[in-house]
Amino acid sequence: MRRRHSLSLLKGLLLPVIAAAALLCFAMAVNELDSGREEEDRRQLEETLRRSCVACYAAEGVYPPTLSYLEEHYGLQIDEERYTVRYSAFAENLMPDITVLENTP
Repeated sequence: MRRRHSLSLLKGLLLPVIAAAALLCFAMAVNELDSGREEEDRRQLEETLRRSCVACYAAEGVYPPTLSYLEEHYGLQIDEERYTVRYSAFAENLMPDITVLENTP
């Protein structure tokens, strides 16, 4: 009888621990997916900026002098609350240096 009581007590304690571990693993997986998505969004914005520069060069024969030029003439929109873009144009015939950083809340 004592052994049966110990076994049921062990099962009663083990089940909540397993459930808590499963929830913790699930929460960590969701967090990891979210951070991966944020990095992918940042990478896509940087790639869009580069493609817009190449489109400008193909159409006009020069790279855009400023980021605002891309916004005004090529319809580029940047969420400035979420991202900081460093855009350095050296010369009209050289691809600008573009860096996209995600702002921390």
